[in-house]
Amino acid sequence: MSGHSKWATTKHKKAILDSRRAKSFAKLIKNIEVAARMGGPDLQGNPGLELAVTKAKKTSVPADNIDRAIKRGAGLTGEVVDYTEIMYECRGPQGSALLIECLTDNKNRAASEVRLAISRNGGTIADPGSVSYLFSRKGVVTLPKKDLTEDDVLVAVLDAGAEEVKDNGDTFEIHSDPKDLQAVRDALQDAGIEYDTDEAEFVPSMEVPLDLDAAKKFMKLVDALEDLDDVQNVYSNADLSDDVQAALDSE
Repeated sequence: MSGHSKWATTKHKKAILDSRRAKSFAKLIKNIEVAARMGGPDLQGNPGLELAVTKAKKTSVPADNIDRAIKRGAGLTGEVVDYTEIMYECRGPQGSALLIECLTDNKNRAASEVRLAISRNGGTIADPGSVSYLFSRKGVVTLPKKDLTEDDVLVAVLDAGAEEVKDNGDTFEIHSDPKDLQAVRDALQDAGIEYDTDEAEFVPSMEVPLDLDAAKKFMKLVDALEDLDDVQNVYSNADLSDDVQAALDSE
């Protein structure tokens, strides 16, 4: 699950991470192929490709895989790479809302699989626009707190276009306009501050707290969606309290 909410940490268990490592690689490779197809194979002249490759390397995708993806996407291997971006909107348990971002070479397959995963796991497909208005596209950078204060982070990134620094417990989260994401990354690097992730994400304007029963249903729904090959990201306005997270972790 992409996103910024604290509840995402409930899934960071070794078994889940191991089982999804290959799927994560596949999604990163797909992003590289699309970026290379749109802007060519030269990293210096294709910022989108440079960003996709940086993310893949950060996740330890092998260099050979990255190189092959660039060549495939740029048409240097004779293969045709043609993906379509699709966004589905969904209502989850207890008033939660989800945006499901797909990147697919078969729209009919993606639509069928997403709808089936939603209907089988307690969700409801929503009409276009009925959920998306609850979210805004933002650049989101997460970093470990270590010995940093919120002011340390804010001073480093304020002139780079950062709009907000959020305290998420063990991490800080920086929000910006998506076009300022590169500048925020550069500012952190200039300040010697390490970051974990940097993405353009859909951030909810308000979060909806879920009780334990709803949280279980919600996580089952998200897991089913993320297991689909065509699903790149799932965003939500769900918020799980520390007590609910602890209860989920104990099961």
